[in-house]
Amino acid sequence: MIGTAQGNTGVDGVDGGVGLTALLVAAARAIETHRHDSLAQDVYAEHFMRAAPASAGWPVRMEQVPDGDENPLWGRFARYFGLRTRVLDDFLLRSVQAGARQVVLLGAGLDARAFRLDWPSDCVIFEIDREGVLEFKHNVLGALPAAPKTARVPVPIDLRADWVTALTDAGFDTAAPSVWLAEGLLFYLPSAAETHLIDAVHRLSTGGSALAFEVKLEKDLLDYRDSPLYTATKHHIGIDLLQLFDKEARPDSARDLADRGWSTSVHTPFDFTRRHGRGPLPEPNDALEGNRWVFAAKPRP
Repeated sequence: MIGTAQGNTGVDGVDGGVGLTALLVAAARAIETHRHDSLAQDVYAEHFMRAAPASAGWPVRMEQVPDGDENPLWGRFARYFGLRTRVLDDFLLRSVQAGARQVVLLGAGLDARAFRLDWPSDCVIFEIDREGVLEFKHNVLGALPAAPKTARVPVPIDLRADWVTALTDAGFDTAAPSVWLAEGLLFYLPSAAETHLIDAVHRLSTGGSALAFEVKLEKDLLDYRDSPLYTATKHHIGIDLLQLFDKEARPDSARDLADRGWSTSVHTPFDFTRRHGRGPLPEPNDALEGNRWVFAAKPRP
């Protein structure tokens, strides 16, 4: 997924396969952090990049990109990830302010939210991802003056395995409200795995829980294979996103949740560009046109 590493990885836990997308998002967050009109701050992002050979030479500031914001990858695509980070940060913090005290990051990747956001002291953050990714993150953060702002519980498991048992064994309380995040994950999971994940979140969530996830319209895979965002990503850093996306027909997870009584809202990224006054706007042959951000809440009894 974009933002995690659920596919094949190399010796350091993140190089190769989908793991490179975790580094791509870290690079975007580093660039966003250094912008004068930053939407999100992540001071740890560039440390992850520098620690992985595959991304050690990537830019961390727009000044290092010759064509600046005109660059489809480090300009527009990176700004997209910065906007997504801000929107999902806000969602998580609103959810804990509303009473959720368990945060579950599904495919946490190199996400540093446990360290950089201001959480209530009684909050618990569960980070689910493959063991190699979490070990890499632990080693990088362990070499920095970094401490989580609240309790953080790594859960080393692939989301295609029995992550539900691993999560509950790690201390997740099904009787307490929770907030779940699948940031850029579902593109990469087989259809059955997505259906299982949404079903599991529903079963594990009591009233007052919330969920945010990202989906991509199916036609996007066919209509935008020549989009500058995809071609620039492949050309500059060797990530062919279209080869990493699962090609199966996708379930309508937002509708599935609504049918189970959740309230849901579906937005384009451009909705939030307009709200914040900065970020990507639609353009011709736009790979972002098919992206949707879904927010769901399970009502209290």
